[in-house]
Amino acid sequence: MNIVVLVKQVPDTWSERKLTDADHTLDRDSADAVLDEINERAVEEALLIKEAQGGEVTVITMGPDRATDAIRKALSMGADKAVHLSDPALHGSCAVQTAKVLATLVGTVEGAELVIAGNESTDGRAGAVPAMIAEILGWAQLTQVRKLEVDGTTVRAERETDTGIANLEASLPAVVSVNEKINEPRYPSFKGIMAAKKKPVSTLTIADAGIDASEVGLANATTTVLEAAPKPPRTAGQRVEDDGTGGTKVAEFLVGQKLI
Repeated sequence: MNIVVLVKQVPDTWSERKLTDADHTLDRDSADAVLDEINERAVEEALLIKEAQGGEVTVITMGPDRATDAIRKALSMGADKAVHLSDPALHGSCAVQTAKVLATLVGTVEGAELVIAGNESTDGRAGAVPAMIAEILGWAQLTQVRKLEVDGTTVRAERETDTGIANLEASLPAVVSVNEKINEPRYPSFKGIMAAKKKPVSTLTIADAGIDASEVGLANATTTVLEAAPKPPRTAGQRVEDDGTGGTKVAEFLVGQKLI
């Protein structure tokens, strides 16, 4: 089975993240960059399927040159090869453009029949890209998955949302997005780290992938950030002395914050 895993390099959640003043896009130089944790779980799930049924795992990402570090992390875990789309024209691409580009890249992987991704990235938090990719490809989609089983050409999953758990079943090809409960990702071994250096990584431009510049980038995005401001510093809390009216004061505070 040929499995594609979509990965993304994101700012470390422990770092200060911010947008640029010029165009309100992510300031990638302001924070350390890491492979998104949910993508590690997506890679792990692909590896588990490969180990049980055989096949090949291909990692795909779009991003700047330094996204190679995220690719190498996935390869050191055990993925077989990678495709890296890196082009200045991609700067500022929205979720819709990203989905179209990634769907195009999936189409370059011969024999791909299962795509695994995280349910949402820790920077964009759109949570819709996997479903959009499935729609573009015309494949089945199983999203918010906490348990996955592949049996021949059938995919079964437990989908968890705020409203409950649903049992899903679909035929391959399919796109699956996983949540943080799907597994615990393995740590790359020293052997895996060394082996990753020799694994093939195809670095493409949008021209190489047959993508027109008018289909990507900030100027052609379907969404635009018009204004952004830094998060205000945390202020001291309000202390309530209970002189018999403490409950009323707390309720008034919550009403003032529009929490009740």
